[in-house]
Amino acid sequence: MPTTRREILGAVLTTAGAAAASELASAEEHDHPDDHDHQAVPSDPTLRVKALESLLVAKGLVDRATLDALVDTFEHKIGPHIGARAVAHAWVDAAYKQRLVTNPVAALAELGIGYAGGGGPVVVVENTAKVHNLVTCTLCSCYPSSLLGLPPLWYKSAAYRSRSVIDPRGVLREFGLELPDDVEVRVWDSTAQTRYLVLPERPAATQAMSEAELAALVTRDAMVGVARVTPKGASR
Repeated sequence: MPTTRREILGAVLTTAGAAAASELASAEEHDHPDDHDHQAVPSDPTLRVKALESLLVAKGLVDRATLDALVDTFEHKIGPHIGARAVAHAWVDAAYKQRLVTNPVAALAELGIGYAGGGGPVVVVENTAKVHNLVTCTLCSCYPSSLLGLPPLWYKSAAYRSRSVIDPRGVLREFGLELPDDVEVRVWDSTAQTRYLVLPERPAATQAMSEAELAALVTRDAMVGVARVTPKGASR
């Protein structure tokens, strides 16, 4: 999964990290001769995160075992591979696809996937040859994290949140996805009450692939709607 420890820590330690970061910055400014080329904390982002993590643990703001368990959850137990399982199964089972679209939570449960929606349901919207769906959140960054993992930074950016509604084709073009003029683009605005998951089209020439192989093709971006699913090595 592409989610890194740095991304996870950045998402879950914002409040505690703000206080600790100030102290960390002060530590970096301790006196050294001007000609001494040395840093208290290496500039490499990974090492900086490790230093911040150590400081938070040392000050008793977080528990290392709890933090490790949280990181393990985001790295292995939730993420786009979960949503991809449901997509791939829908591709090989038409009846299941219908259930996924009409009653997503129950259909996900059939695969042993529990949906934690933060108080709201998830709606599955299906891409077709003539309809392409794009998910955004104009107010903040509402997102089906239990199916897709942590939201990417671009999804939370003000530029994406506004332009995806005003100029969805332009946004898709910037992601490398050029849609024909006869394809309708539908934009879905997520809220605290309702989250959306795009069911991408199955790519051509994948009939011989197993369900597991199909799931490996499905990306987070495709389930948000900024990309199509393509066989490995093919262009969008």
